[in-house]
Amino acid sequence: MSFLLRVILPDKPGNLGAVASALGGAGADILSVDVVERGGGQAVDDIAVELPTNRPPDVLITAAESVPGVAVESVRPHTGQLDTHRELELLDEIAGDPGHGLDLLAAEVPRLFRAGWALVAVSEHGRSYRIAESSTAPETRTGDLPWLPLDRATALDESHWVPEPWRAMDTELAAAPFGTGAPPKTLVVGRPGGPVFRPSELGRLAHLAGIVATVLKA
Repeated sequence: MSFLLRVILPDKPGNLGAVASALGGAGADILSVDVVERGGGQAVDDIAVELPTNRPPDVLITAAESVPGVAVESVRPHTGQLDTHRELELLDEIAGDPGHGLDLLAAEVPRLFRAGWALVAVSEHGRSYRIAESSTAPETRTGDLPWLPLDRATALDESHWVPEPWRAMDTELAAAPFGTGAPPKTLVVGRPGGPVFRPSELGRLAHLAGIVATVLKA
């Protein structure tokens, strides 16, 4: 079974290697390591590992946190490695097929951000509705998103009203403004079970939404 760990560790030489050694000692085979963000003397990394089926995922937490100063923020099932070139490939696909650009964006954003689902919503005349969605996006009734329009990418907390199914399974939510035209649109991403969206991830989401909106002249 494959799992994805998000670990917070002191940003010092040798710490990541120590974590890797500890995970290996617990029987885990490391598939990939991706830097989420660095700053303030700390690093946040996503580590994809494969674990024998007879080993519970709890051993990953115990192993990683045996290294002084290391904390595991989350452990969740993992379905594949993050392709760091996929964003460029997606932009190329959208530019080549702008008529399906929003559908392509919504379908691929969950994989790019290791999330569960994504959708593009529009708000006008006191109601909100989706104009594109991934196949895994939760079904909701027509309502309103009173926090639209957004002026920057935001992690949606309890102060932002959203349909109840969006928060099912302790889903962490992030949203980014999409385009400058009317009515206002937003790209929403849901990550069931967490972890929270880090500032670096919000910046990346805003950047991607901005580029795609420019390509589509939205």
